[in-house]
This record gives sequence, structure tokens and C-alpha cells, in this order.
Amino acid sequence: MRLSLLSGLLVAALQPAAVAAQASGTILDGPFPADLHGSNFTYPWPPRVFRFSSQLQELDMAFLDVPPCGAPNGKTAVLLHGKNFCAPTWNGTIRALSARGYRVVAPDQVGFCKSSKPAAYQFSLHQLAMNTRALLQALGVETFTLIGHSVGAMLSTRFALLYPEAVEELVLMCPVGLEDYIQKGVPYISIEASRATEAASTYASIRGYQQAVYYVNEWRPAYDVWVNMLVNIYYGSAREAFTKNQAQVVDMVLTGPVAPYFKDLKPRTLLVVGEKDRTAIGAAWAPPQVAATLGHFDVLGPQVASQLANGTLISYPDLGHTPQISHPDIFHSDLLGWLSA
Repeated sequence: MRLSLLSGLLVAALQPAAVAAQASGTILDGPFPADLHGSNFTYPWPPRVFRFSSQLQELDMAFLDVPPCGAPNGKTAVLLHGKNFCAPTWNGTIRALSARGYRVVAPDQVGFCKSSKPAAYQFSLHQLAMNTRALLQALGVETFTLIGHSVGAMLSTRFALLYPEAVEELVLMCPVGLEDYIQKGVPYISIEASRATEAASTYASIRGYQQAVYYVNEWRPAYDVWVNMLVNIYYGSAREAFTKNQAQVVDMVLTGPVAPYFKDLKPRTLLVVGEKDRTAIGAAWAPPQVAATLGHFDVLGPQVASQLANGTLISYPDLGHTPQISHPDIFHSDLLGWLSA
């Protein structure tokens, strides 16, 4: 009993130090090389960098920090990208929120885009959430609206579970992880096998996947910029580290499910789905009978929305995985309407 009490006191004593350590770091404003951490894609705003220590190494977390262009409303929106995305793919959403008075912070997660691609790193939703929290604390942002897309929505779910006091409102947009892929029968795949798939990515394979899943077999020339943004990294100077990190992200999604925890979310939450979205990690290598059961967002949306304590569902019958890119006027109108409600 006494040992248990002492252990509890020790943990309590250590917690403030741990939080402080997570918040430490330095904000850098450049200038940075054009090929920052293997990406020479030109961002619509000058990127900044949060340099911090994580897992016993110094890392850079690139991010966009866009001030309000309308009358400031005193609020900050934090936008978290998905696996095949970077901070600039939020371009239209950043502009829509900025015009309504929001300060907008959009990071590139570690392992992505213009952020560090560490050779040795344990990727987990908890770790990426802690990294993001540290960035925001370094910027002096304590409470905010959190908006995540795809894997970024899965990360946003974990973030809101870890730091409910920081998240004023939560938007989960076409989330990966509405279902537990392993539990539903997706075979676990090794990082070596996943990395081989990542390394085989080409312009044709990336465009083909995006056309089928993101844009529901439609294509506009403007979508090419996002394909080329990815090709630029896959075949850039950090190719080897990037493909390994992306394989580790797949492992993170498979082994860190959030599906059991939607009922525990405390913030007011908006869930957005495209009913023709079929994104499902593992469907490509699962047995056909398993793959056929995955990624049915028309079913998953209402199922998960019913679990939210304070949730709203917006479902687009004819859209896929990226309504913020394919139909920005509709999505941004709905988003801003919900935020102002």
C-alpha cells in the first residue's frame, strides 16, 4: 500500500516535467533551403519550422502559420493533413477560415513533406499528437478548433482524447480509422513489405488511386498539382527515409485503432463523409471477402455519428475522400456554418 502511494506520488511529480519537456523547442523563420527535408514543392505561404527534441533526436516540424485576413475573431484553427497530403493541400480551407478571422496553423507531421524524416522513429498517434501539442504550446496556442482529414482525422481523434481541454471544437473529415481494420480481418503487413509498395509509387499509380477514391473517377487538371507534390517527395533527396516513414505510418494506422473510442470524445464534433469514399487501409492486400466489407463511408458515417456525445454528421452522397478539394464551395459553406452555430 505504501509502495503504491509512493509510486503514485512519483508519477504525479514527474508529470509537469514531462509536459514541459514536450513544450520545449525553437520556432525558426528561415531562410530554408528550397529542398527542405526532401521536398522542393513551393508552399503558398512561407513555411516556418519548429525544431524540437523527440525520441532522443533533434527534429524539424514544418508548418504554415497564417494570420486572419478578415477581422480577427480571436480563435485559432489547427489543420492536420492525411497520409497522401501536406499542409498546402489545405490551401482553400486556410483561406476560407482566415477570411472569417481565424489564425490558421497547418503542420507537416514528422515523416511528411517538409518535416524531418528520421531514420529511426517509433510512429504512433500518441507521439504525433504530442509533437503537435508541443508546436502549439511553443506558439502560445492553448485552445483551438481542431480539423483533421483522413489519417489527420484519426490523429485528431487521438489528440482530442489526450487533450480534451485544448480542443474547443473538433472536425473529423473523411476519417481513416472509423473501423478497426485488423479486427475486421485485414492481415498485418510488415514494414518491409509496406515500404516496397511505397517505393513502387509512380505518377500513374498515385493519380489512378486519387482519381478513383478522392474524386470518384472524375479528373480536373488542377488536381495534378497534388499528384506532383507527392511524386516530388517520393523521388526526392529523402526518398529512402520517406518511403520507410510512410510504411511506418501504415503500421501506425493498423496497430493504433481509434474506433472503440469515439464515444469518449468530449468536444462538440462535426463528422464529414463522402458516401462514395472507399478509403480503407489494407483493402489492397486483404482477402477479397474482407476488402469488400471495408471503407463503406455511407454506413460508417451514421454508425460513428451515433456514438458521438455531441456530434453532427454531414454526408455528401456523390463525393469521395476530398470534398475540400473537389467541391470546396459546398464544404467550406457547411464547415463555416457549423463553426458559427
